[in-house]
Amino acid sequence: AVPGVPVTDTVKRVAEIAPGIGRVHETPPREHLRAVQTPQAFAFAPLLAAHRDAANQGLDGFTDDGALAEWAGLPVVVFVGDIANRKITQPADLIEADRAFASDPTETPAPGARAMTAYVTRLGTGFDVHAFTTGDHVWLGGIKIPADRGVLAHSDGDVALHALTDALLGAIADGDIGTHFPPSDERWRGASSDQFLAHACGLVRARGGRIDHLDITVLAEAPRIGQHREAIRA
Repeated sequence: AVPGVPVTDTVKRVAEIAPGIGRVHETPPREHLRAVQTPQAFAFAPLLAAHRDAANQGLDGFTDDGALAEWAGLPVVVFVGDIANRKITQPADLIEADRAFASDPTETPAPGARAMTAYVTRLGTGFDVHAFTTGDHVWLGGIKIPADRGVLAHSDGDVALHALTDALLGAIADGDIGTHFPPSDERWRGASSDQFLAHACGLVRARGGRIDHLDITVLAEAPRIGQHREAIRA
C-alpha cells in the first residue's frame, strides 16, 4: 500500500530527441495518475524476496518499493496521500519546504537578528559528568542540594545546566561549553552555571531561533533529587 495524491499538472510521455528536448508521444489522462509518496507499507518477507530477486538479476532502476513490488507480481494499491507530505529531492526543495513550514512566517526578527535558514526544527543534545570530591552540597539544575560530598569542577559543577548549555550550542553548531567558557579562564572559577545557559539561550535567539522544549535526564544514585524535581523544573 502506497500513499498518492492526484496529479494537477498535465503529464506528457516524451522521447528525447536532443539534450533537454523531447518529442511528445502521449498525454495520459490525469484522472488515472497519482504522484506516489512515502512512507510505503509492505509485508516484510515478500518485499525482501523481491529485493533479492531484483539484485540477483542486476536490476536497480526501480524508483520506489511500489515499482519493485509491481515487478515482482505483488498487488499494490494506492491510498489517499497528503499534499503537505513534501518530497525532498533537489536542494531547491529544502528552500521551498522551509518557506512552507516556517512556524510563523509573518513574525519580524529582532533588529540585527540573523534568521536560521534551510531548517524548520533543530535538535541538540548535551551530556556532562563531574567527579565527586569533598563538600556539603551539589548544584543541580540551578538548585543547591545538600549532600555529603561536593563536585570537582572549575565552575559550580552543575551538570544539568552544563548539559542543557551544550544541547543549545549543539543545535546551532556553535561549539560547546568549553569553547565559550574555557576552564583555563579564571573568570569562571566557581561561576554560577545559569549564566552559561543564559548565554547559550541568547545565542539561539540572536540567530532568530525559538526554544520550544528542554529535557534533562539525571543519572545518579546520590543525592536523591525527587524532592527537588519541581524546583529544578521551575
